[in-house]
Amino acid sequence: MTVPFDDLQKNAATTLIKLALEEDLQQTGDLTCQAMIDPSDQAEIQIVARQQGILAGSPITSLIFNELDRTVTCTHHLSDGDTLEPGSVVTTCAGPLASILIGERTVLNFLTHLCGVASLTARYVKAVSGTNATILDTRKTLPGWRVLEKYAVAAGGGTNHRMGLYDGVLIKDNHLAGWASRTTQPTIAAAIQQARESVNGQKPIEVEVDTLDQLADALQAKPEIVLLDNMSPEIMKQAIEMRNANSPSTLLEASGGITLESIRSVAETGVERISVGALTHSVISLDLGFDWKRRT
Repeated sequence: MTVPFDDLQKNAATTLIKLALEEDLQQTGDLTCQAMIDPSDQAEIQIVARQQGILAGSPITSLIFNELDRTVTCTHHLSDGDTLEPGSVVTTCAGPLASILIGERTVLNFLTHLCGVASLTARYVKAVSGTNATILDTRKTLPGWRVLEKYAVAAGGGTNHRMGLYDGVLIKDNHLAGWASRTTQPTIAAAIQQARESVNGQKPIEVEVDTLDQLADALQAKPEIVLLDNMSPEIMKQAIEMRNANSPSTLLEASGGITLESIRSVAETGVERISVGALTHSVISLDLGFDWKRRT
C-alpha cells in the first residue's frame, strides 16, 4: 500500500532530524571519523532488511543526508508500504565515507522504528481480514513523532484516528465527569448536543461509553461514533443490536486492551472500528542494516 510522503511528513521529519543530529554531533562532530577516516574516502552502502516486515520512512534517508552532506546520493528501490523480506534492498547511498558513517545510526533509528510501526499495523490488519472492522491508531504516540508514526500506520494498511485534540471531538469519561458538575442536565446525550453546537456540526462527534446504559443514553443524540471502552465481545454484540435499533448511522468503535490474540473475536462482533494504542506505543523495531563497501 503506497502512501504519500508530503510536506506534512517532510516538515515533521526535518524537525526530528535536526534534533537527532544535534544529539549526536553537538558542536564537535564525529570524533571517531575525524580520527580514522580520510575525508577523500568514498563509499557505497545498501540499506537492507534483516527480517520480514513493511517499509515505512524510506524518504527520510535522503532528508538526513541532505542535512549532513548533500553530496551523498540516495537511490530508493522500494516504496513505503511495500513488503520487505530478509535481504530486501531498500536504498543505495553513495558519497563520502565519513558522511555515511555519521548518518548511519540516525537513518536506522528512523527507519527501524517506523518500519516496526508499519509491520505491527499490518499484522493487526491481517488479523481482521474478511470482517467489516477498520484498524485505527490513537494519540498514544512518542512526543514529536505523531505525524510520522501515524504515517507509518497508514503504510501498514491502518487508518488514522484524529491527529490531535484540535481536529476532532472525543468526549471521554473525564470530560463527562468535569462537565456534569456544572450542568442541570448531566446526560451523555446532552453533552453530545452541546459539543455538536460548539463545532457548528462541522466535526463528527465521538463519545466514550463503558456500559450499555451509557450507550442507550448516548444514542439518543445520534453521535457519529461511539467508542465502546473495554467491553467484552458478548457485550459488544448487544451494543450493536442496540445501535441498529436506535441509531443505525452511528459507527461503533472498540477500544481498550485489544491484542493480536483477541482482535479477531472483537472484529467478528460486527463493530466498524477498532482502535489499538499498541500500534505506536508497544512497537518492536524492525531489523535493518547498512551493507557497504569502500570505494577509492
